[in-house]
Amino acid sequence: MGRKTAIIAGLAILLVCGACGGAGGSRQQSTGQEKGAGQSVSNSPGVSSPAAYDGQAEGLPAASHEPKQAPSSKPASPVTHKATLAAIGDVLIHNSVYNDARTKDGGYDFKPMLKPVKELLTQPDLLVANQESITGGEELGLSSYPMFNSPFQVGDALLDAGVDMVTMANNHTLDKREKGVLSATSYWDKIGMPYTGAFRSAEDQSRLRTLEKNGISFAFLAYTYGTNGIPVPEGKPYLVNLLDPVRMEQEIRDSKAKADFTVVSVHWGTEYQEEANTSQRELAQKLADWGADVIIGTHPHVLQTIEWVTAADGRSSLVMYSLGNFLSAQEKTIQLVGGIGQVEAVKTVTGGQVELRLENPVFTPVYTSYVNWRNYSLIPMGELEGEAFAQPRAVWEKIKARMLRALPELQVRDGAEAGG
Repeated sequence: MGRKTAIIAGLAILLVCGACGGAGGSRQQSTGQEKGAGQSVSNSPGVSSPAAYDGQAEGLPAASHEPKQAPSSKPASPVTHKATLAAIGDVLIHNSVYNDARTKDGGYDFKPMLKPVKELLTQPDLLVANQESITGGEELGLSSYPMFNSPFQVGDALLDAGVDMVTMANNHTLDKREKGVLSATSYWDKIGMPYTGAFRSAEDQSRLRTLEKNGISFAFLAYTYGTNGIPVPEGKPYLVNLLDPVRMEQEIRDSKAKADFTVVSVHWGTEYQEEANTSQRELAQKLADWGADVIIGTHPHVLQTIEWVTAADGRSSLVMYSLGNFLSAQEKTIQLVGGIGQVEAVKTVTGGQVELRLENPVFTPVYTSYVNWRNYSLIPMGELEGEAFAQPRAVWEKIKARMLRALPELQVRDGAEAGG
């Protein structure tokens, strides 16, 4: 009995020690270093890996009993993305402009007019243009003020110059009625130019236009105060986006779930008035409160100020109240001074947190030069030299002073040292 008792006692000790070895280990997901012994580790639920235990297993070395390092609590490093967004004002093609673009073979070429500013236009990451005159093409009959219709080749020139998005919501959208919108949008699609503000169908209208650059996404919307008294065809409100506060608020708020920044182009204000009116300012505040980050104003045909607006949620939205004319045949010097408004969008990602902000507003003035309704050319203000351009330079200096009073931090790139 003594020997039997001893054997039983020995077995009991072995069983207890074995149990102690198993209970003393903690089950953890193995790292690449733990798999250094050349064994694969199963991650299947309920399947234990020999390497996951402190006890020695056949064919594997004993696990170290040294204290394990606690997971690092070092915060995630921020990753910053930046993209420049720029806009130009009204592309308003009067008959003298398209006649000047006529080629020997009977076509049209507007690219030479834009060539002097092409380098400026291609610098921003994204560029928006307001195509004021409908580009319905020759088949619909080219025409000028007051009912515009422009050659398709205007679109070719804008695309070549670096424009990434055209807005079509303005008071001339319906100058060629429904046919004009359908013809223009068809051509934009043909050349691969995104457009917004006027659409061929309800389905087309419902598709939010977004562009992405450098890891930052932008949504684009456009609206106009009216269409010069031309009624929107019944049952076809998609042909042009009007200033409908209910619709605008909903579309802007919806866009926030689909893009980092929302850009809203608005055809508003009073023609030839150099200061934004009360209606513009009130609407700008509403747009910012609804979620608009950049507001691009068109229609006055002269430059107005660029300003920050503080939204209800504390964001700073940038408002370009009017970018004036970019290419046109209007006659007064102040109507021929336009330019490129620009701002930098910044997206900082830290772990799961995303911070969005706008900074570094910039304006580059451009002048539309022509002589006797011929030789149209867009020239950077900084390159206007000689007595022939004394008046445009003087007019610009007054505009610049007004813009800097409204936004002292505005970087003005006009070639003058005092302008930054």
